[in-house]
Amino acid sequence: MAGAFCVVCGRTDVPIEEGVCADCYAKSHPLVTVREHASVVLCPTCGARKLGRHWEGRGRTSLLGAEDLMPLLEPHPEVAIRRVEWTDESVHPLLRTIEGVVALRFRGTERHELVRFTVKVVHQTCTDCSRRTGHYYTALIQLRAEEDGKREKAVERRARLLRRWDEGMRDARSEWRQSISWYEERPEGLDFYLTDTTAAKSLARWLKTRLAATLKESATLYGRKDGHDVYRVTFCLRVPDDPPGAGRAVAGPDPASPVEVRGRVERQP
Repeated sequence: MAGAFCVVCGRTDVPIEEGVCADCYAKSHPLVTVREHASVVLCPTCGARKLGRHWEGRGRTSLLGAEDLMPLLEPHPEVAIRRVEWTDESVHPLLRTIEGVVALRFRGTERHELVRFTVKVVHQTCTDCSRRTGHYYTALIQLRAEEDGKREKAVERRARLLRRWDEGMRDARSEWRQSISWYEERPEGLDFYLTDTTAAKSLARWLKTRLAATLKESATLYGRKDGHDVYRVTFCLRVPDDPPGAGRAVAGPDPASPVEVRGRVERQP
């Protein structure tokens, strides 16, 4: 506005809003504040964060990062945050003392603001880890040899099937892997228990193609929820024999390529 001047410092060479320049406004008004009662709820087992009613980010470290801290900032409506340099100055594991240098743009000027606050870390077991601990599952993938395949000892059969499983899982989607809760060895093969039926179906079809296997699907009623029948689905994959000469050096499960169960290595005795 022509002829406008800052009523605080008297400057006329900078934009004036409501009679005050950006510098003087920033001296008396915080440009970035922090959400009241700042806290982060995380699962101590898998590192997932609770966002509203949902859990996200499994496999993350328990250390707080930009993904945890940025949502806690509440910038002024005219502020555009460019970047933040975070420093953790904590001495208590559950009360994190955080300092952030915020690079921002306000009313056409670039400036830096310092924010310092405390974040409460709340440990809470996520839904999936709770289910896994209780051996909850909604679907089962059975890995079996062909019914008319070669005769094998149980330990040799399991070793071959586990090797083929590892091969088939090499490029599988992360959400399929994350739905695997645990697995058990059977005389006839391997049973993999999953907590997501949709993921189990997709994974079973993926393995059918990758392993040149046959797939049979069946469902079993195991209860009712909200007035509806609830089923557990079993996907039985019959894997063909290895070609002659394949896998002879493998006498048991390969310890170098364990089954990944939600970021943990889990084997049944």
